[in-house]
Amino acid sequence: MTVLLLAGSPSIPSRSTRLLHYVGDRLALLGHRSHKLHVLDLPAEALLHADFNSANIKSARLQVEQADAIVIGTPVYKAAYSGVLKAFLDVLPQDGFAGKLVLPLATGGSQSHMLALDYALRPVLSALGARHVLPSIYATDSQLSWVKETGLTIDPAIEQRIHDGVDHLSSNLNALRASRSSEFIPVPFSQVRCSV
Repeated sequence: MTVLLLAGSPSIPSRSTRLLHYVGDRLALLGHRSHKLHVLDLPAEALLHADFNSANIKSARLQVEQADAIVIGTPVYKAAYSGVLKAFLDVLPQDGFAGKLVLPLATGGSQSHMLALDYALRPVLSALGARHVLPSIYATDSQLSWVKETGLTIDPAIEQRIHDGVDHLSSNLNALRASRSSEFIPVPFSQVRCSV
């Protein structure tokens, strides 16, 4: 089972990307592999012009396709997720998240933007065919702080929500893994042996 950490922040470094990497570290502790994709690493011209022939866009779309789960991190501006994230979601196929588990994360300046995840991002994720969109996690700037020497400090209430969200994602991934391993694999008739 692979998890794609999709960073949709228009700046590096950012609170939302640091939070995303923190979630990736928590998933690793639970035995899940993750890969990182930062939308800012894609060529802006290819992204904005939806250049489906761009090798970078093809590679990014393949990463999404191969992931079993996607954790999306984005800042919230003016009650909406970031424009660079929207530009990337626009180059995905209509069913780009089909069968995938999705955990949305966001950061913003105040609690007044908290519902942007449910009203702006969740419908798009569902429209892309996500199997299950887990409860969103939103943190304000005051609930996250970064100090170079000590790293990311998270408010205890948000840290608990993150741990619950990661545990929820992990249990869903484990259930998905179990269901895939127990699927019936058909045997061609030519390989069936009978003894009389």
